[in-house]
Amino acid sequence: MKELVIVSGKGGTGKTSISAALACLAPQKVLVDCDVDAANFHLVSGATIRETHVFTAGFEPHIDEAACSHCGKCTGLCRFGAINSGIITTPLNCEGCGVCAFNCPGHAIAMKEKQAGHWFISHTRFGSLIHAELGLSVENSGKLVSKVRQEAKKMAATKHLPLIITDGPPGIGCPAIAALSGATLALAVVEPSVSGMHDLGRLADLAAHFRLPLAICINKSTLHQENTNQMITWCLSKGLPVFGQIPYSDTFRTAAQSGQTVLEMPHSDVKKELTVLWQNIASHLRLPSQTSALDLLLQKLNIFR
Repeated sequence: MKELVIVSGKGGTGKTSISAALACLAPQKVLVDCDVDAANFHLVSGATIRETHVFTAGFEPHIDEAACSHCGKCTGLCRFGAINSGIITTPLNCEGCGVCAFNCPGHAIAMKEKQAGHWFISHTRFGSLIHAELGLSVENSGKLVSKVRQEAKKMAATKHLPLIITDGPPGIGCPAIAALSGATLALAVVEPSVSGMHDLGRLADLAAHFRLPLAICINKSTLHQENTNQMITWCLSKGLPVFGQIPYSDTFRTAAQSGQTVLEMPHSDVKKELTVLWQNIASHLRLPSQTSALDLLLQKLNIFR
């Protein structure tokens, strides 16, 4: 089983659009959206939720009003000002540390697992999609990313699918690290700008730190040819393969607005470049680059294995 994780240094580089195009081209796979803070892969893949599961992470205090004497000890001990004499007055301030429960003389406070969001199994035009939604003001996005990846690996193993395509979160923080750890290949989607060059350097450092193979896709490559050439030269100097150069195309915008991938749009002007990108990835991962006759038939019948 191989896992391809598509990442970017920031939002807006076209990472999800590229991920959706690869999902359209890859014959057998499980799809994952690890951008749990702002998931949008389901919007371009026609996702229909089949299963919804609660995600719990961290703890929050629950108060037994009958046992609480309102002594105020918890108020003095809480550094975050979340509790006042046995009443959670500012729940968003609570860090779940458990100091109030540990020191309550009447044992009126108990720490219980906190609902931190939901994760979903959905059916799409391209196969099964595992995605999630983190709750408001919840800081356990890395754990939810790991949970989503675990479920995707279980599904791929059960269905004997050779590939997992993961739309990773932007940046290099905890969610990105959780999405990248143990991946077979990371694909960085970057744009030819000064900030894009900086982001590429950070992603290269992150991949090198975790000893992950990294390939590059330069999106909107025709916007600034000089920057594109500089980026390619830098990648070659670092031994990073450039798997694809996708020219700027307004088709990406119209495809997103219509809830489709760029390859599903009539007269797509980037089909050739995206196909080359997929072929390079498939060759690196030693996967079949073309959809078999059986898979084409199953897609036409809207049946996915």
